[in-house]
Amino acid sequence: MSTDTHGFEARRKGGNLLEIRDLRIDGFSNDVWHKIVKGVDLAVKRGEIVGLIGESGAGKSSLGLAAMGYAKPGCKIVGGKILFDGEDLLGCSEKRLRELRGNRIAYVAQSAAAAFNPAKRLIVQTVEAAVRKGLKSRAEAEADAIELYRQLQLPDPEQIGYRYPHQVSGGQLQRIMTAMAMICKPDLIIFDEPTTALDVTTQVEVLASVRALVERYHTAALYITHDLAVVAQMADRIKVLRYGNTVEEAPTNEMIGHPKEDYTKSLWAVRNLYKKPSARDSLLLRVQNLSASYGKHKVLNDINVELPRGRTICVVGESGSGKSTLARSIAGLLPPTNGSVVYDGRPLPGALQYRDRSILKKIQFVHQIPDTALNPRHTVGEILSRALQIFKSLKGPALIAETVRLLERIELDETFYDRLPSELSGGQKQRICIARALAADPELIICDEVTSALDQVVQEGILNLLNDLQRQLGVTYMFITHDINTVRAIADEVIVMKGGKIVEQGLKTDILSPPYHPYTELLLSSVPKMETGWLSGILKARSAVQVAVESPLQRSAV
Repeated sequence: MSTDTHGFEARRKGGNLLEIRDLRIDGFSNDVWHKIVKGVDLAVKRGEIVGLIGESGAGKSSLGLAAMGYAKPGCKIVGGKILFDGEDLLGCSEKRLRELRGNRIAYVAQSAAAAFNPAKRLIVQTVEAAVRKGLKSRAEAEADAIELYRQLQLPDPEQIGYRYPHQVSGGQLQRIMTAMAMICKPDLIIFDEPTTALDVTTQVEVLASVRALVERYHTAALYITHDLAVVAQMADRIKVLRYGNTVEEAPTNEMIGHPKEDYTKSLWAVRNLYKKPSARDSLLLRVQNLSASYGKHKVLNDINVELPRGRTICVVGESGSGKSTLARSIAGLLPPTNGSVVYDGRPLPGALQYRDRSILKKIQFVHQIPDTALNPRHTVGEILSRALQIFKSLKGPALIAETVRLLERIELDETFYDRLPSELSGGQKQRICIARALAADPELIICDEVTSALDQVVQEGILNLLNDLQRQLGVTYMFITHDINTVRAIADEVIVMKGGKIVEQGLKTDILSPPYHPYTELLLSSVPKMETGWLSGILKARSAVQVAVESPLQRSAV
């Protein structure tokens, strides 16, 4: 890496780098201003990591953005002080704030897919801040970017930056965004749910890499997350928020071992949803000898899958294993290079445009990130009405009535009809995406990581909703996830994928019970635990397990 520009030695833990006093933030929705953050204090020392946790709507992200002197559209900072290295950001000019942002203060957003320009290569976007601010030459910045890619465990670090955003997995994109934030070696970096899009094995590597980078450059950090086990591995101190207020704050060991407040204790409770697998019904869909590629890069290799009616098949595996590509091929979004998809005994055309309206109705897709799946300029009513017009040809009062019925089916009411996506929480947006899929009366819904960006409280509500809809409507789910708790909560059967192949598949009770396939054991062992020091221990234990994984993977055939 290139030489330090800010003096790393000066960053070692000591005085406060960031100090927020009595911060108050208001937000505007439904023609009314309401309070989002209600007089919160926060201090981050040089070289220290502070974790912010709480359920959706607690004010975590608003507080993180305020640390850069920024309030998102529809919000305003109405009081308090934000001192960065002694400088009050609320009194700074826009020119001065632009000098600080991306240079001395960096931000890693939750939604990597929405943060990148789809028309530019990744390395160009990674080095842009360093080059435009005159901190490094382009050649020097690109060399540093490649080194950061290597430290973040990205495959082929010398070449991956020359791909476009759509040519890498969501987990890889999230790590590249971390490299983009670190390229200027900032004094303070704000991580806003940076591992929610990652599978458990990748998450372990990324957490370790991020922690090593922060420690190496003595960078102070705010780590925002709803995953308590993750924050236990990363933070020196933890601050719990709820409804814009501080619930409690303590060093990580104390907070994990002895939380004081009842609300904090409720967050510590492990989700205990468990779906008892149901008996197999008739076959709805069969994937036969399917292979698929992106250009010359082969992603799926001879896949065979069966989806029974009225059941939930969970597909798990590491980032880049082919989970989402399999879903896209079934949905007709990526035509296979070989093999076939047979629906209810009928072979389907590989490409979406050649499938007739009846098939388009029966197979629906719910995407991982609702922010990129919903038109921000359309109201909820317009979004759902459009789907009903396409699939049911409804108009007038009948269209409005059916739209309201859809809202009620996803446990929202008619007051949401005129709201824009920006006025919804993450969980509410995902419910709207589910309602849009239900508008077609589908038989199969493909859910691609639909709960990965949600806090545990909201996740539980979405999973309960999906289970209830399955019981009421008999819908079949293909559920892509990296969360083993989600598998336990919703699956009947499980498919484990790695490197574009199926490692094993079968009943949930068989796959998640010992003796485990070595790769499945690796996935299960990588689920973070609520104990400090777990990350260091698992990295040592995993190396032995990974040795056992490679050999069976070479000869596995399911």
